[in-house]
Amino acid sequence: MQTSSVKRSKRVLAVALAAVAGIGLAACSGGSGGGGAAGDLTATGPITIWYSNNATELEWGKQMVEAWNAENPDQKITGQEIPAGKSSEEVIGAAITAGNAPCLVFNTAPSAVGQFEKQGGLVNLSDFDDGASYIEERSGDIAKQYQNADGDYFQLPWKSNPVVIFYNKDLFAAAGLDPENPKLSTYDDFIATSKTLVDAGVAPFAIQPAPTSEFFQMQFDFMPLYAAATGGTPLIEDGKATFADDKGTEVAQFWRDLYDQKLAGQEQYQGDAFADGQAAMAIVGPWAISVYDGVNFGSVPVPTPEATDPKDVWTFSDAKNVGLFSACENKGTAWNVLKFATSEDQDGKFLETTGQMPLRQDLPTVYADYFAANPAYQAFGDQASRTVEVPGGPNTVQIMQAFRDAWSKSVIFGEGDVGQSLTDVATKIDQLATQP
Repeated sequence: MQTSSVKRSKRVLAVALAAVAGIGLAACSGGSGGGGAAGDLTATGPITIWYSNNATELEWGKQMVEAWNAENPDQKITGQEIPAGKSSEEVIGAAITAGNAPCLVFNTAPSAVGQFEKQGGLVNLSDFDDGASYIEERSGDIAKQYQNADGDYFQLPWKSNPVVIFYNKDLFAAAGLDPENPKLSTYDDFIATSKTLVDAGVAPFAIQPAPTSEFFQMQFDFMPLYAAATGGTPLIEDGKATFADDKGTEVAQFWRDLYDQKLAGQEQYQGDAFADGQAAMAIVGPWAISVYDGVNFGSVPVPTPEATDPKDVWTFSDAKNVGLFSACENKGTAWNVLKFATSEDQDGKFLETTGQMPLRQDLPTVYADYFAANPAYQAFGDQASRTVEVPGGPNTVQIMQAFRDAWSKSVIFGEGDVGQSLTDVATKIDQLATQP
């Protein structure tokens, strides 16, 4: 179990180190062979792709490559794991700079896309005749979150890990709480339940999101609850921060109350707090089902200010997408491979192999047999249609880091007024959002 936790930490850390610099390592191989001018979107021939080194994604990727190659012997894919480095985003950034990026990367963090686009490293998928229509027919309205400021797609929305609350049924029962119908849907109920858990001594903390300062940590405390409180409002709309409002302040005050009452920990736990019983709850995605197979857990949507039907609750996506890189010579093949890899058939194989949610419309209906056979994943399949993504643009990491710095000071460590803190950082973020 610890190994799985470490794997997830590395996956998230890869995002953390991503787009601030974006470059710095010598990239390994990955360019594609074949003919065609750099701007030609129709050239075909062999291509190279990179995918994650996650074991289940490797399994899916290898079978996808074999299936394509069997049908297209003159346009073969060479697939490989993303070369080792401090982060996959840093390796990708270095490959863009060197001009030898692969054609496709099936592990592209949305937080890095704006920087890669600024580097000139990504192909505008909207330039393909069926580019935007394919993306939007597959993913539905949620696809528009992945457009750039001009409404173009420099990433294909691929898969998400929508986050929810996991709770330890055994610890809830030990605290005298109903483990099958926990009172966690509203802020008041969540805090009352948290207090009961801690007062009963079943765990040191009710919940333990990482209190560290990395920009991406806001994706696992503020962002899910703000999405839920607002019915899916992103952090930035029309170049302006949205969160310095009553809903944002409510979310921030909720978390500050948890920290003030010592129901959430202010110090980083060296390990997996939920797996180790350090915390009775955690904010996690579907990856956690296999990680916590030794824990008797249940799941519920993240809380909202007032009781909300679970079918209306939004959350953070924790997505990874696919980029088609401008160094690719055979872009026609790359686009066709991208569509093949995200077809209904391959998305189904991806779901079955990894337990992660393809960003596809009507997921529970399209793969009804899978969810019937795997009921623990049903809530995630439903939740995948109601997720919010990180802000777009070249300054995503700087925007999120500014927010995290303000959050750490006012919410985690209780300095100053949370509402004023949000107002102040919104002003800073408004400036960052308009910078090229």
